Amino acid sequence: MAPTAATHFTNPQSSNNDGDHRDDEEAAIIDVELEKLSQECKDLILSLPRERGRRTRYLYLFQGFWCQPAEIQAITFLQNHFEAKDSDVVVATIPKSGTTWLKGLTFAIANRNKFSPSSKNHPLILSNPHHLVPFFEYTVYGSHHDQLEEEEAPPDPRLFGTHLPFHAMSSSIKTSGCKIIYICRNPFDTFVSSWIFIDKIKPKSLPSLTLEEAFDMYCKGIIGFGPSWDHMLRYWNESKERPNKVLFLKYEDLKEDTNNHLKRIAQFLGCPFSLEEEERGEIESIIKLCSFKNMKELEVNKTGTFGRNFENKYLFRKAEIGDWVNHLSPSMVERLSKIIDEKFAGSGLSFKASP
Repeated sequence: MAPTAATHFTNPQSSNNDGDHRDDEEAAIIDVELEKLSQECKDLILSLPRERGRRTRYLYLFQGFWCQPAEIQAITFLQNHFEAKDSDVVVATIPKSGTTWLKGLTFAIANRNKFSPSSKNHPLILSNPHHLVPFFEYTVYGSHHDQLEEEEAPPDPRLFGTHLPFHAMSSSIKTSGCKIIYICRNPFDTFVSSWIFIDKIKPKSLPSLTLEEAFDMYCKGIIGFGPSWDHMLRYWNESKERPNKVLFLKYEDLKEDTNNHLKRIAQFLGCPFSLEEEERGEIESIIKLCSFKNMKELEVNKTGTFGRNFENKYLFRKAEIGDWVNHLSPSMVERLSKIIDEKFAGSGLSFKASP
C-alpha cells in the first residue's frame, strides 16, 4: 500500500529544506517510488539525508553512498540473506565504466568450456550480458523478495553483477573465497556517459538536468553509488591488500591491451588460458564476440530490456576514451581535475583521461 499523506517526507536532514512546501505532483511521484517497498524500508528512508535525483525524485544517503529507494531495499536483502559460495564471481563496477563489456568478457572466459566463443549459438549472441550476469540490486533482489531462488540462480560458477561499493557487500561475499572483478573509468568520461545515459532512461515525469547542474552534483559526490572516488578507492585499496580477492581493472587499460587483460582475468578466476587455447585463437574469439561493434549490432541488444525495464539499446553509445572533451568546459575540467588530485593523492591510483 502506498504511504498516506501523513508519511510524505519532511526530512530535516535534507539540504533541500523544502519541508511542507512540497506540491501534490511531487508527493504523488514519491508515493509511486515507495509503494512497492516494505514498511520497514519506508521508515528507514524517512530518516535518511536526501538530494535531488535524476531517475527518481530523490537520491538518499545510505551507508555512506547515494542510491534510490528500491535499491536500498534490495541492498538490505542482499546484506541480510545472500550466502556466497567460494566459486562465485562478482563483477563490480562504477556505473557507465564498461559494465556490459566486462560482464560479457567474464561470462565468456568463465564458461568457455561449455560454450565455444566462436559458436553461432553462444549465449552472448542470444542474451544481453545483464541477463547472464544479473545485478544483485536490480535483478536478483530487485523483485522485492529476500531469497535467491535456486531455479533463478545462475549455474556454477555463479556470476553476479553490482554497482555497490565494497563495504556494502554482504559479509559472506567479503569473507568467502568468492572473487570480485572490478572496473572503473576516468571520472571525466564516466560523468559524461552517465549524464547522457540517465537522460535517456529517466521517467518523462522528471525534469532533465542541464550539463552544468549534473556536473555540480557529480563533483559533490551526489550520483548513484557515489561519491565515485570513494567507490574506486575502496576497491583499489582492497585489491592491494587482497589481490587474490579483488582484481582491479581500468577501462582505458582494458581497451588498450585487451588480450593481456583477458589473460589476467582468466588467471584470476583460476582458469588460465592454455597454450593450446591461445594458439587456436580462443582469446581473439572472445574479444571479437564481446567487442562493442559486435554487441551493438546483435538483435538482442537492439531490442528488449534489462533490470527495471532499461532498454538494451541505450547500453551501447560510443565506447570511446576522451569523449568528455566534446562536452566539458575548461572550467569544468579544472574543477574536476582538482578534486581527482585531492581525492587520489598518495593512493597510487591515476587515470588516462584521453587516448
